[in-house]
Amino acid sequence: MDALDRVVKPKTKRAKRFLEKREPKINENTKNAMLIKGGNANLTVTEVLKDIYAVKKPFAVLYKRKNITRPFEDQTSLEFFSKKSDCSLFLFGSHNKKRPNNLIIGRMFDYHVLDMIELGVEKFVSLKDIKNSKCPEGTKPMLIFAGDMFDVNEEYRRLKSLLIDFFRGPTVPSIRLAGLEYVLHFTAVDGKIYMRSYKVLLKKSGCKIPRIELEEMGPSLDLVMRRTHLASDDLYKLSLKQPKALKPKKKKNISHDVFGTTYGRIHMQKQDLSKLQTRKMKGLKKRPAEKSAEDGGATPKKSKSA
Repeated sequence: MDALDRVVKPKTKRAKRFLEKREPKINENTKNAMLIKGGNANLTVTEVLKDIYAVKKPFAVLYKRKNITRPFEDQTSLEFFSKKSDCSLFLFGSHNKKRPNNLIIGRMFDYHVLDMIELGVEKFVSLKDIKNSKCPEGTKPMLIFAGDMFDVNEEYRRLKSLLIDFFRGPTVPSIRLAGLEYVLHFTAVDGKIYMRSYKVLLKKSGCKIPRIELEEMGPSLDLVMRRTHLASDDLYKLSLKQPKALKPKKKKNISHDVFGTTYGRIHMQKQDLSKLQTRKMKGLKKRPAEKSAEDGGATPKKSKSA
């Protein structure tokens, strides 16, 4: 049995806190990514991993040593590194004659490979090759996907989901306008995926809404899809399962019309409106004949005539 698979009882408070941090939670932590260099990675693949690490920081771990492994044939080493570094996303880079400048992007479910897609780098422009100002570390990017293939083809649809998982960053409760300064754009056309990154510049426009300009920042990648390893529909559905505490509770007796107006139905006990206290006015006072009719129906006595 692997040392990481054994049930470990913590002997110190520090070890207890470490294990509690890795336990399942209702609101999970931000997903970390590990970037691994293959045994025969060239300079281009190494620079790509460094640039993706710079974009993904601080939610990434970069392994600088070469690791001789083939993820499509043996996944045990990836699962070992996933447990060791507590990462659910990975990017593996390699290079050989058959598959030059090769990247494998994937994700884990319960420390086992869920799905992974192999991409080939045809053109690469590094961060340092574009002499423009960069965004600060940890900036949450805006993701834009263009192309019908991301909605039509199942492999491209799964790649879109994987890229969103990889680059989305932390979940934030609110957003300010000045924080929207980084854009990652993915375009799928003619069997290729073009990845471009831009810095958002807010210019004066003479009104309340600023004028938006995009300045290319890097890295820039032209990718082509190669092999895929997709999870089955049942396993993929299981990985998307949410705990009951996160599911919104159904509100009863509430309906909406076509215009979006909300209507609520209120259930009340039957009320006796005869005892309802109204405003005392002279016009609402009862006459003597009405009072006697309510008391017993007896007619009032006639006064003696003089």
